[in-house]
Amino acid sequence: MKCLVLGGGGFIGKHLCEGLLERGYQVRVLDRPHLDLDDARALASRVDWLEGDFTNAVDVAAALEGCRWVFHLVSTTLPKNSNENPLYDLESNVASTLRLLDLAREGGRKIIFLSSGGTVYGLPRTTPIPESHPTEPLCAYGIGKLAIEKYLELYRMLHGLDYAVVRLSNPYGEYQRTQGAQGVIPIFLHKALHHEPIEIWGDGSVIRDYVYIGDVVEALTRVMTHAGPERVINVGSGIGTSLNELLQILRDVTGQAIDCRYVAGRRFDVPASVLDISRARSALGWSPRVPLEEGIRRVFRHRLGQSPA
Repeated sequence: MKCLVLGGGGFIGKHLCEGLLERGYQVRVLDRPHLDLDDARALASRVDWLEGDFTNAVDVAAALEGCRWVFHLVSTTLPKNSNENPLYDLESNVASTLRLLDLAREGGRKIIFLSSGGTVYGLPRTTPIPESHPTEPLCAYGIGKLAIEKYLELYRMLHGLDYAVVRLSNPYGEYQRTQGAQGVIPIFLHKALHHEPIEIWGDGSVIRDYVYIGDVVEALTRVMTHAGPERVINVGSGIGTSLNELLQILRDVTGQAIDCRYVAGRRFDVPASVLDISRARSALGWSPRVPLEEGIRRVFRHRLGQSPA
């Protein structure tokens, strides 16, 4: 049966498409045109690739045709800039998703929505953070993700729409962009390899939960066939790593003396965000397999032009 990956040309999307193909699924992608990227062009030859706009209902309706599972990976904003224009975040992400749900509610489809374990919870009252933790996001990005989660449950109650929400921590891996605003590991690696200084917001004590992309894909493919009552599931490593600890791992892996510069912290950065992945273990039988240092070594080898182990 066919899967639709909305945003399949992005970092997570490309890895997910590869994972679905390896597991024998047919795959369709809806994404904006950006086939100038070599890895996206190679993937497009193996899937049903549609160029279009997630905010356009006609494009989305065409993409949905014949698909049993829908992976919703699209986001038009980032936590960093979402507060600058909350209305745009609402219109492009939440409203567009509502149009998707209206189109998808017939035909026995299942929506797998990629939410944000790093923003929907807000300031942690306890760590690691379970799915039952209060949701008090500090940015429009997190508010939008949470709103979509609520609408998914509403559509389940009103229309019987099947869905699952994956609250993801900080994924990293091969093919992740080094010039974007997200993805601290590939960005730091790129700077280390080019002997460029690394900027750290705050004193480097901020703690995050980094999970390797291969483990993320395994979790997502298990979620699609999960039939239990759990609908919101954290996916992360369950281990916290500070930026200073991350820098030391990068020094060990690369053998580089990394130049680090500390600048003023950002207001929306919570001090620590580590997800409790007990539910993923019990409901999906899933646990991350790739430790952080090994995952970074894989990305490092990939950056050097070698095949990851």
